[in-house]
Amino acid sequence: MTQTNTTTGEHTPAWPSRAWYLRPSAWTWFGFGLVLMVYAHLAWRRRWMSDDGLIVLRTVRQILAGNGPVFNVGERVETNTSPLWTVILSVFGLIPGAPLEWVSVITGLVFSVAGLFFGLDGARRLYQPLAFHGLAPAGALVVCALPPFRDFATSGLETGLITLWLGGTWWLLVRRTSTMDELRTWPVALVAGLGPLVRPDLALFSGVALVALLVLARPGRRRVMGLMALAVALPLAYQVFRMGYYGLLTPNTALVKEASEANWARGWAYLADLVQPYWLWLPLLLLAAAVITISSTVDRTFVVLSAVPVAGSVLLALYVIRVGGDFMHGRMLLPALFCLLLPVLALPVTRVTVSILVAVGIWAFVSAASLRPAYSASPRAVGVTDERSFWSRSTGHEHPILAEDYGGHPLMPSTLAAVRDVEGPAVLIQDYTTRRWYAYPSDRPYVTVAADSMGALGLLIPLDMRLRDGYGLANPFAAHSTSLPGGRPGHQKWLPPVWELANSARLPIAEGGPARSADVAAARAALDCPDLVAIDASVRDPLTAARFADNLTGSFTRGALRFPRVATPPVVCAP
Repeated sequence: MTQTNTTTGEHTPAWPSRAWYLRPSAWTWFGFGLVLMVYAHLAWRRRWMSDDGLIVLRTVRQILAGNGPVFNVGERVETNTSPLWTVILSVFGLIPGAPLEWVSVITGLVFSVAGLFFGLDGARRLYQPLAFHGLAPAGALVVCALPPFRDFATSGLETGLITLWLGGTWWLLVRRTSTMDELRTWPVALVAGLGPLVRPDLALFSGVALVALLVLARPGRRRVMGLMALAVALPLAYQVFRMGYYGLLTPNTALVKEASEANWARGWAYLADLVQPYWLWLPLLLLAAAVITISSTVDRTFVVLSAVPVAGSVLLALYVIRVGGDFMHGRMLLPALFCLLLPVLALPVTRVTVSILVAVGIWAFVSAASLRPAYSASPRAVGVTDERSFWSRSTGHEHPILAEDYGGHPLMPSTLAAVRDVEGPAVLIQDYTTRRWYAYPSDRPYVTVAADSMGALGLLIPLDMRLRDGYGLANPFAAHSTSLPGGRPGHQKWLPPVWELANSARLPIAEGGPARSADVAAARAALDCPDLVAIDASVRDPLTAARFADNLTGSFTRGALRFPRVATPPVVCAP
């Protein structure tokens, strides 16, 4: 009795017939099932919705209401980084009676667990031709042990989708080498090409996976062209839509975070913020040592398949480090770390590796139980922080999920009261010294709220109210403004509220509030400059064929436009 080598078609001895509990494969699957249940349980215990995740849901609500993929009615701004995550939640949002927050939480959790499953089975298939007796889910223990993996399995952000796509793409690539499964090549190319739709930076992993597919499949020239056309078809179609609809080459978030600029020092600090608290270097070295002990048995296919996630991990990590990281502890590095773990999520159990695997298990227990960043005990909204702990403490809810849960934040009641009490079209701005809200009359036929954190607030106010943030996520003017020197990662922009008054309030404004009429007049003069008029038109003008064409052609240069965040008279427009 024989089994077929899944990469070369050779035959290796099979296990003789015996009771199921004596078969190594049964214990392998038992270990996989156990670690998946543990991860699901740990992630569920940390379930929550981040304020940024709630931002996504306002766009979903606008789509379901028939207003299109926008945050504010009549303003085409792409506030969400992941188009595919937005589409998925919009589809699942059609489920009658299901709150969008819970739809997002459950979907993210299921996707995270599914991604870990595909990664584990991909590792099993990778080592299967080497005829080892059994495998242990060693690398998966790292995923279970690290709090960021558990926190962002839910959170409402696209992390669960990323985990599913990375694990699924690698699983398809490994399975494609199997002579038994006879999986066609085109589904691998199609799924691998979806990276830019999952998140734009994942195009790096898409490129590596597609190159590996061509190396392994060795198709003819015509076949190569067909596979590449299939891989880029959906991302290219969406890119044309993005350029014509939103008027930019990238999501608006790329402008907000100045993703084209390099900040290596802050990026390396962000990496250290993830590695040092958990002694993460220790399990990674142990897992690498375990692979080295079996390296004499591997072949070319094994090397190529293993190189895909490793190369993808390096590229993704370097990108995050280059742009300066993020403000959420560990979040932006999770895709790179998951990639690095893919070939070692499960490892062969041998006399040599068993002690290494036990050491990884001990580290996982210690890390999960006690290792944390110093700021986790009292997280603040400065620098890099434990975002889940911050919002849990700020809202008074252990599991803040519904937008209403965020009503417990100390500043939310006064904000909602100001919105509720406003009479007629107006611009609401806040005095950040006294935290008092002021309403200024507007000639526009709606209420505009100038705020900062806007996820929960965006779900708690009517969809026909405009919510414009100083950070620039839903505010095209703020996104195109200059950055704050030494600004918080991911929050480099802050456009003062006087710009919102200049844009929407009835001028001249009344004195006595938090804004001076002279500052508003200077901002109004700046908004009349041709570059800013063009930015406003690309977002607010009716979407005719001519506007789509103008947006599309202008998108190549529009993203580079910047203007001073403080307007100083006399205002001089850029040449």
